Parts: sequence; structure tokens; C-alpha cells
Amino acid sequence: MSTKKGLNLTLKIWRQKNNKSKGQFETYKLSDVSTDSSFLEMLDMLNEQLVNNGSEPVAFDHDCREGICGMCSLYINGRPHGPDTGITTCQLHMRMFKDGETITIEPWRSAAFPIIKDLVVDRSAFDRVMAAGGFISVNTSGRTTDANNILVPKPEADKAMDAAACIGCGACVATCKNGSAMLFVGAKVSQYALLPQGQVEAKRRVLSMVAAMDEEGFGNCSNTGACEVECPKGISLENIARMNREYMSAFVDRG
Repeated sequence: MSTKKGLNLTLKIWRQKNNKSKGQFETYKLSDVSTDSSFLEMLDMLNEQLVNNGSEPVAFDHDCREGICGMCSLYINGRPHGPDTGITTCQLHMRMFKDGETITIEPWRSAAFPIIKDLVVDRSAFDRVMAAGGFISVNTSGRTTDANNILVPKPEADKAMDAAACIGCGACVATCKNGSAMLFVGAKVSQYALLPQGQVEAKRRVLSMVAAMDEEGFGNCSNTGACEVECPKGISLENIARMNREYMSAFVDRG
């Protein structure tokens, strides 16, 4: 009975102590990596090897490892989340790579996402943009309307759900030549703009979120479409167009 041969890999990984220090690529060799393992499991193997050799492990972010939270974001061989489509890094499997291949692994590159350590970046800018959007109003006077009784046309509900699929991983920012967060913000604006519950604060929301996005130092959109291509959840550019329409309407009404 034959045994399946594992991959022998060369890893070029960005190492940086913190955002104040100068970083550099360091090269590691890893052998007998199962093609059935995930990319993060491969990094776990590397870190186990480093620890056993008395070296400092590579810092990388992760949480659910199910493609839900978006924390595992890595720039792999020049692409956010690596050489596959519609997946996060934790869903990337080593069968996408060849034996003897050199894999270059970097953190997100954006002024708005400062490096914390090695491959971990601070994406709290997204949290602040979200916080600027605030909350939807809920009538708690005792004469509330059950949400299921508020009629929403199915095409609008579907678009809102598609926008709400954004997990805030930041792949759109990482792949954009301008470091734009407009796909992320467009998705967050759209998921409320399309629903009746989001109409009360709609104009204030879009103005505040766009202002917060600019304050965080994200770039502008130049319609290259790279963000949509690399988004693991397939968020459409239509959401940027919708955000622009919502913004212009709110800006004009503000006077």
C-alpha cells in the first residue's frame, strides 16, 4: 500500500516585531506537509518546528477557522487569502500548492491597518467606521411592530443579505492599489439602506461612515474591480454605487 507523499516547501514570511520596528522576510523550510491540511495548519506545523528549535513562532491571526470571522487574513503569493477564489485563508488547503514551491506570506499592506506583529495587523479602523454608523431605531413604546410583519420585497431582501455577508476581513483594502475600504463601507451601508428598518438614520449613517472612512486614511475607489474579485464573500461593486447614491442624496438634503 503506497503512502501519499507530503509537500516540501520554502516559506518566505514577513517578520516584524511591532509597527515601530523595521521588518524583513525570513526564509523557512518545511517538509512533509499533507495536501489535505489547511494553510493555517501548515503554519501551525511551522510554529511547532520553530518552538522545538528554540525560536520565536510566527504571529498570525485566526479564530473560527470556518471562513466566518475573517481574522485569518494573509497576503499569499501576491493575493489576499491566497491562490483560490471565494475563500478565506483558513479555507485554503495545501493541495493548491506544488511540491518544492516557494510561498511568500505577508500581512495586509495598508496605512490604515498598522502591523501589530509579524502577520497580525490592527483592523480596528473597520470597527470605528462601523461605530460611526450607529444603530437602527427601535420603537419600544409598547406599540412595536413585529419585524416579521414589515413587508420587504424579496429582491431587496436578497440584496441586503448579500451585502450583510461581508465579514470585514479587509481583503478589499489589501488588494486595492489605493487601499480603499469602499467595498466594505458600501456593503455595511447597503445592508441597512435596502431595508425599512434602516431608513430612519439612513442619511446620517452614510455621511458619518464615509467621513469616518476618510479619517482613518483609506484611499478612494478607482473602479479597478480588484476588491470584488478577491472578496471571499463575493460582495458586489453595486454596493459601492449604492453607497455613492445614498451619500449624494444625504449630502444634498443636508444643504
